[in-house]
Amino acid sequence: MDWQRDLATWPLNAQSRRIHHPPHQWHLQEMGNGPLALLLHGAGASTHSWRDLMPLLAQSHRVIALDLPGQGFSRAGNRRRLGLPGMAGDIAALCQSEGWHPDLILGHSAGGAIALELATRLRTPTDQPPDIACVNAALGPFEGVAGWLFPVLAKVLALNPLTPTLFTLGTDKLTRARRLIESTGSRLTPEGLMLYARLIGDRAHVDGTLQMMAQWDVAPLLSRLGAIPNRCLLITGTGDLAVPPETSARAAAQMPRARTLSLDGLGHVAQEEDAARILAAILDPGNWPD
Repeated sequence: MDWQRDLATWPLNAQSRRIHHPPHQWHLQEMGNGPLALLLHGAGASTHSWRDLMPLLAQSHRVIALDLPGQGFSRAGNRRRLGLPGMAGDIAALCQSEGWHPDLILGHSAGGAIALELATRLRTPTDQPPDIACVNAALGPFEGVAGWLFPVLAKVLALNPLTPTLFTLGTDKLTRARRLIESTGSRLTPEGLMLYARLIGDRAHVDGTLQMMAQWDVAPLLSRLGAIPNRCLLITGTGDLAVPPETSARAAAQMPRARTLSLDGLGHVAQEEDAARILAAILDPGNWPD
């Protein structure tokens, strides 16, 4: 996405700014005051995924939402650091450089895995680790044929310099965006679909997403779930067709301070379908483990 061309019509653009912290050029949006909440979107999305939730959360928190490296308006300075440990390490370094000490880290899908990995890397000035909230967290390996086919396919696509161009060809990107979102069990407004259509049509964004997919390996994180001391709330939508709700249940069972919460009628991008409902679930103390 081009900063000069596209940002002026992007959601919450008045809250946008850039930070250069090696190896990446980061785009973030910030609003509100109070305890710090850090928001991490899923693969193929951007800060726009929090456009409805951010203003609501900003009534009680200082909220910072990042574009992951290579996606949205963030530029990746090192394409080899777009996997789970690389991105989490670079976000941790950015937080340390900026003096950010999150009280809450909220991640969607792959952003949920990044949130948990990030929690193990953050240096906090106190002994109180941040709370982690995940929406339909991608915390399971691919199963069956997809277990070997998808990683191989993603690597082949990412290594081909023509692939991002081929993905962005065609004029009916809105239809492609609708099919993509609906395949995850979600239904979005025309505005929401148009934002994804714009991302699908951006070569740099598609390239960054493919690089992330090609390098993605959640297995080391899954092996360390039992050592994560943070309070964790894993929210799932019963209609999620991308990440089965059982994935969060299995992960929570391995963690010392985790609880799951199932919300009826919501799909994979639940925070865009009903931001108020997701936020109410997060802010309710009774939903969190002791």
